[in-house]
Amino acid sequence: MNMSSVPALVLLLLGGSGVAVADWIYVSNEKDDTISVIDTKSNEVVNTIDVGERPRGVTLSKDNKLLFICASDSDTVQVMDVATNKILFELPSGEDPEQFALHPNNKHLYIANEDDAIATVVDIESRTVIAQIDVGVEPEGMAVSHNGKWAIVTSETSNMAHWIDTERNEIVANTLVDQRPRDAEFNADDTELWVSSEIGGTVSIVDAETQLIKKVLNFEIPGISASRIQPVGMELTSDGKLAFIALGPANHVAVVDRSNYEVIEYILVGRRVWHLALTPDESRLYTSNGVSGDVTMVDVAKLKPVKTIKVGRFPWGLAVLPESAIPQ
Repeated sequence: MNMSSVPALVLLLLGGSGVAVADWIYVSNEKDDTISVIDTKSNEVVNTIDVGERPRGVTLSKDNKLLFICASDSDTVQVMDVATNKILFELPSGEDPEQFALHPNNKHLYIANEDDAIATVVDIESRTVIAQIDVGVEPEGMAVSHNGKWAIVTSETSNMAHWIDTERNEIVANTLVDQRPRDAEFNADDTELWVSSEIGGTVSIVDAETQLIKKVLNFEIPGISASRIQPVGMELTSDGKLAFIALGPANHVAVVDRSNYEVIEYILVGRRVWHLALTPDESRLYTSNGVSGDVTMVDVAKLKPVKTIKVGRFPWGLAVLPESAIPQ
């Protein structure tokens, strides 16, 4: 494909480029035990918050008042008040929590416990474990469908995506994917599940009704060894048109046209890109770059990196607080 046509194509796909507003990006720094806060208006770090040991996954409550933090080496999930940046309480998480997903009911948190081969379900209001579900070896990724029907756990060593019925908190299906699955993301209408496989170098697109793979994406970047192309974090636009896939030590983000599942661009970002986050208006994409200790801001309309923002050591997870929810 002629890459000179990509920006025009993306503008067409996205229906024009929006004007970014002043959201906040929370970035977990594994080695510093901190959260960096980036103001998207200035694209500068405006605060650094001390948290538990080895923070990885971060996510916001549905009302944007609480930030949940997987403090992996502290074996807990910390709950921070966004208004005060104070840790309000901790949730029982099981050992080595890495990623989690919040149910749409804003009450149940699904947590992957890598060392124990289980998924823990925590009731946030009562702060109690309501279920522990045996899954495959080294569970990593976690997703909950927008309709709340499914919770997904990806097991790195078992090479599976496990489908958990959230009514019963039981596994009802397993999808065998490529080696070392990391992230899982549902599309907006929950008809597809995307699963990235780090060592396999692929992304599997799974039909949610049948739990069968309908498409496997492969990636090829000129001048970069295939062994360095390791898909991890993903973001899907809400309009169903684009997907962004972090490619780990390849230091690029792949952009996929979801109308035909073709890669239309590779965007160069920082070293060892882990995870991604879109701003609410989807005009900007932010990437956490572990080895280079920074975050790259990408202009979505142009598919170009615009700015590199230095954060803490080994940034990992990202969560976006909309401008309307920023404390005054």
